[in-house]
Amino acid sequence: MTQLADSPVTLDTLAPLDRAEIMSVDWAALAPDEGKRLRALGIDTGARVAIAHRGVFFGKDPIALLVGRTTIAVRRVHARAMQVVKL
Repeated sequence: MTQLADSPVTLDTLAPLDRAEIMSVDWAALAPDEGKRLRALGIDTGARVAIAHRGVFFGKDPIALLVGRTTIAVRRVHARAMQVVKL
């Protein structure tokens, strides 16, 4: 089965250099202070992000995201809470 280009996937499944737009965030899956911090850093519905690089050991943590001109490191569990559409 092939995946449509505009089908939502979770952010943690993207490869380095992939670009995407965040369609939704499962804020209930995150601790309240984590969600607040991510929003303050510009990670929210509608944000356009790119995967700069991923960690190399075990769970591939952390994931470095480009949000605008800022690079932000997020844990894979946080990225898994975000539904995105690849651009």
